[in-house]
Amino acid sequence: MITVVFACVHNAGRSQMAAAFFERLADPAAARAVSAGTRPAERVHPEVVAAMLEAGIDLSRAVPRRLDAALAAGAGLLVTMGCGEECPVVPGLRREDWPLEDPKHLPPDGVRRVRDAIRARCAELVAREGWQRVPEP
Repeated sequence: MITVVFACVHNAGRSQMAAAFFERLADPAAARAVSAGTRPAERVHPEVVAAMLEAGIDLSRAVPRRLDAALAAGAGLLVTMGCGEECPVVPGLRREDWPLEDPKHLPPDGVRRVRDAIRARCAELVAREGWQRVPEP
């Protein structure tokens, strides 16, 4: 099983959404997601919690956490979320960057646009890597 780390600066928006969508889409026997940030916020942005509830995912109890060496050590892929110079770099870890707008302080339609872009990118990643959930018989 591979671990995918979704990372942004505050771990309060994009990376939280990505990890949640990934967990919903990926076969848990093939891959799992964690999210983290270089400078974690105290909580997930309220506008992100609201937008994710609309998508059927409750992030109200999610807690931002720091990306550290121990978390990155077991990972197979690091997906950074458009955080530019502040994006973490973990030597030796495969990395891709998704240049996405920070949803913090966006109006609801803007947060939904970011949410939907993240959902689409997660679906594409899961399909590309062959990590799709096996349908129940």
